[in-house]
Amino acid sequence: MLDNIEIIGLIAAVLTTSAFLPQVYKTYKSKDVSSLSMPMLLLFFVGIILWFIYGIIIESFSLMMANGITIGSYALLIFFKLKYAKNN
Repeated sequence: MLDNIEIIGLIAAVLTTSAFLPQVYKTYKSKDVSSLSMPMLLLFFVGIILWFIYGIIIESFSLMMANGITIGSYALLIFFKLKYAKNN
């Protein structure tokens, strides 16, 4: 059963994770990656992986869920940056 602290974490996870989805969709549709900084994408990606690992270690479902989804979102943004930057 989830306690109140984990529920707060889940709400935060949903809000912060969903914030990245419009950017992924916009980038996919427009194929415009000129405003995406590869160093920022990579630094953030590594940080999210570390947060995911931390969530596993402390057994926090909200951290694992949010960062697992964000890893996927950022992996897509990095893929788009690599794929579409060559076409510009």
